[in-house]
Amino acid sequence: MTAALREGHRARRRRETATAYTLLIPSFVGVGLFLVVPVLIVVVLTFMRWDLISPPQWVGLANYEWLASNGRFWNSLLVTATFVLLAIPASVALGLLLALGLNRRLPGSNLLRIVYVLPWVCAPLALGVVWRWLLDPANGAVNVLFGRRIEWMSDPSLALPAVAFVYVWTQVGYISLFFLAGLQNIPRSVYDAAKIDGAGPVRTLFSLTLPLLRPTTFFVSVTSVIASFQVFDLVYGLTGSAAGYPAGSTDVIVTRIYQEAFVSLNLGRASVMALALFAVLVVVTVVQQRYFSRRTTYDMS
Repeated sequence: MTAALREGHRARRRRETATAYTLLIPSFVGVGLFLVVPVLIVVVLTFMRWDLISPPQWVGLANYEWLASNGRFWNSLLVTATFVLLAIPASVALGLLLALGLNRRLPGSNLLRIVYVLPWVCAPLALGVVWRWLLDPANGAVNVLFGRRIEWMSDPSLALPAVAFVYVWTQVGYISLFFLAGLQNIPRSVYDAAKIDGAGPVRTLFSLTLPLLRPTTFFVSVTSVIASFQVFDLVYGLTGSAAGYPAGSTDVIVTRIYQEAFVSLNLGRASVMALALFAVLVVVTVVQQRYFSRRTTYDMS
């Protein structure tokens, strides 16, 4: 009887497993067709020379050799890294400050949540065009506010910081919502105990709130870094060019990939740059995971 019960239990488990995998088939198909297959095609194209018109030609490792000696690619990688360092710390810090304010549940907080997230919901290309008007040196509202003519998008020393500022403006509301969710997940009893022990607001922030927010900070940091390394449409809208205007100061890596693929018409070289970007993102993500894994607790009970 016991053996029969065990066999019936195994049969039920097999049926449940088969049902689960059957329900997952649409997701497997979607991931395979729209993620795995394109990645494999890009990997194959790194060994090809293809201009979208003529048949692809096998060139072996020539595209990799070209990448290693291409100064424009390394410059675009440096520009992208600079952009990330300008944008991500500021957006994460401001997002946290906004979340701390919203968590106080003051009157109008619900409306402010909607207002803060609106820039993230809007199309980045459209926002880039709008901000290009606002930063116009002759009639832009920003220069009118400052009362002087500033060449925001024509000065190579100002263009990338201006792009980073607009990017922070678009992302900070989205980031604040994640931090707000993390703050609301912290038990109130933790703060009550800290207050009884005599901890002030600053001590509570640095000794309790920030450590308990590390899972949220890890998620926000990883996703924000990945998104910022792939920025393109906002830069295109702000500069009106995919060539790194002015003087290559905004030549982020995705614009370099775009130039190589659709201006120079060399899909092989563009693919090898895309693969290099993927490798950079994997390394950066692993470094972040290693850093946070030793400093994060998920138990708030």
